[in-house]
Amino acid sequence: MIIARAPFRLPIGGGGTDLPSYYEQFEGSLITAAINKYMYLNINEPAVSNVIKVGYSRTEIVPFPKFENIQHDIVRETIKYLQARKPLEINSVADLSAGTGMGSSSSYTVALLKALNTLYKKDKSVQDLAEEACMVEINLCKKPIGKQDQYAAAFGGIIQMNIAKDGKVNVEHLELDKEVIHELEDRLMMFYTDIQRDANIILGEQSQKIKAAFSSNIEKGSNFTALDAMHKIKEIGFEIKKCLFSGDIDQIGNLMHDHWTIKKKVSTSMSNPSIDAWYNLAVTQGALGGKIMGAGGGGFFVFIVKKGSRTSLKNALEKSGLKHMDFKFDFEGVKVLANV
Repeated sequence: MIIARAPFRLPIGGGGTDLPSYYEQFEGSLITAAINKYMYLNINEPAVSNVIKVGYSRTEIVPFPKFENIQHDIVRETIKYLQARKPLEINSVADLSAGTGMGSSSSYTVALLKALNTLYKKDKSVQDLAEEACMVEINLCKKPIGKQDQYAAAFGGIIQMNIAKDGKVNVEHLELDKEVIHELEDRLMMFYTDIQRDANIILGEQSQKIKAAFSSNIEKGSNFTALDAMHKIKEIGFEIKKCLFSGDIDQIGNLMHDHWTIKKKVSTSMSNPSIDAWYNLAVTQGALGGKIMGAGGGGFFVFIVKKGSRTSLKNALEKSGLKHMDFKFDFEGVKVLANV
């Protein structure tokens, strides 16, 4: 039996430039981090069985080896790709549910690949695991997503991802002063909206707007505005990196506010009146800037708060219906917890 876990991610700057529709034309760059909220996978090869059993929000039981009958697309494509040799039992549990903007599907994929590769005695680097997870989700499952979530889950820590036009990713671990890390943890605050959404719809809309901007027969208009927005978001990621090394957390908050303002121009599904009202309330209570995590439309807010304003922000947003969640950064990435 193998038990593996992979962390969820917290996007810090440059998000969206990891979409193929952007980096294949302009290269992508972003800052992302892993936090101490996890997806756990338990995998076992039963001594006597002739089925594949997959447990998540429901339970699937499929005759082995009829992989194509599995409805969970990530499990189906992963075990087909790795050519499962025997019947399997796969069960998952997570600190956070799907649809919260935390990259849960990618954390699941990375943990699943880590567990299965361990079971099959294949020694894979975290870079290999991240790329395999991208291949499973983007190429095999046809999800309109980028590469950020898989790499954050595999590597852990606070990283910069630079993505070449051919999709190759260079990862730099940002070796920050401990004081900066502690202050960042203290001044970042996360709140759950209790709104779940389908990231594929929002990211699909975003990708289509970016792709449309490259079409030679499109007149200059809103599509070019969306493309300009993505260029600016990439620049913000570079500026945030400088601020991390200088310890200027206030400026990171200001840049995060700029990011949020710009990102809303890329997708009409990014925000709604309730999200805007919560954001504006947060600003009155000491938030320098923030954004909805992931594709947007719901899930978690993350804010950078002024020094001394944690309590007032927490009280105001909880009174308005949001749920505060404490967290720390995770510096381990995907790992096997048990192999028995």
